[in-house]
Amino acid sequence: MRFAPVAAALSLVLALQASIGQASDYQADPRAQALVADGNAALETGDTQGAIDAYEAALAIDPGYTHVYLQLAHAARADGLQGKAIHFYREAQERDPENLAAITGEGEALVEKGALSAARENLSRLESLCGETCVETVQLAAAIDRGPPVMTAEAVSPDEAVTQN
Repeated sequence: MRFAPVAAALSLVLALQASIGQASDYQADPRAQALVADGNAALETGDTQGAIDAYEAALAIDPGYTHVYLQLAHAARADGLQGKAIHFYREAQERDPENLAAITGEGEALVEKGALSAARENLSRLESLCGETCVETVQLAAAIDRGPPVMTAEAVSPDEAVTQN
């Protein structure tokens, strides 16, 4: 009677360890992959809404396909929606915490938004994961060095044909 809890805990540990050994690489649904390819083609032609529609359809078919979140984030950034892009990058990181592309993309979107301190946190995380010379670290460091884009207002000259009533 005294050994029942210990035996149950031991069997649980062994079952979990055995299931870890059986894990395999994730295989995305081919239909979702085709929709992602359609979205990529739409994004290349500048049709960001068409790309987003294709990526969302791919997510409906295969919600576990992490790559779709990265593509959605790229499309959101192309549309100038950095906040939405950050959300998608974080979704990808929840599924794969060491996804270097998601960490880099989130850092770049944070820079575009002006949140340099948060982008530097992503940079330090990248440096701890892959070192100072990996492509993602160098890419994010360059984006931080460039800083956020400068927004300027366009000067509009008054219309000279305006008349008073």
